[in-house]
Amino acid sequence: MGLLTYSPNRTRVKICGLKTPVDIDAAVAAGVDAVGFVFYPSSVRAVTPNIAAALIPRLPTGVDAVGLVVNASRAQFEAIRATCSITLWQFHGDETPAQCEELAAGDPWMRAARVGKDFAFDDFSLQYGHADAFLLDALVEGYGGGGVPFDWQGIPQTWAKENAPRVVLSGGLNAHNVGEAISRLHPCAVDVSSGVEITRGVKDPALMSQFVEAVRAADAKTPI
Repeated sequence: MGLLTYSPNRTRVKICGLKTPVDIDAAVAAGVDAVGFVFYPSSVRAVTPNIAAALIPRLPTGVDAVGLVVNASRAQFEAIRATCSITLWQFHGDETPAQCEELAAGDPWMRAARVGKDFAFDDFSLQYGHADAFLLDALVEGYGGGGVPFDWQGIPQTWAKENAPRVVLSGGLNAHNVGEAISRLHPCAVDVSSGVEITRGVKDPALMSQFVEAVRAADAKTPI
């Protein structure tokens, strides 16, 4: 179980930006493998460490609690670690490989890539070679993908195949396009946030369920 348990015929699912008990319970009921807590104050989906600490116990064993940070200071990071039982870290800012490793301190971590035109996939995966996963997101102004998909066809097939056990695909996914993304790239996992919201920052239980169902439908079509 967990987000990074790779299986070629079962795509793992992470829903990010959850803020309430209703959000958590709906995600768990939908069958997710991970939920993401945004510790970036500028985000509409941000939570405090205390809020996340109150929500994490609602997760069953095997569902990862992912802590998303953006250029957090050591003091900010350690405050999150001391308060919340985070099982996987997501570095989504300008953190260097050394900073990621130092802050994670042996915990599993993934590095977000802001994928734009001419993105150097080989250089990125070499630079962050110690990451447990590469989260591919769209290049937009600011941090995060802004709910915008990027050109999946621009991902080199050789790179995607070699790194499939570590690829988490994000950026503008929803129940209507996630099947195509899975059939093209066969990532370890997919990550959604705005694609399961009724308004910006407000999750919808029905959309969460529909997203997971779409992932499972795509998996059922994947040759074993």
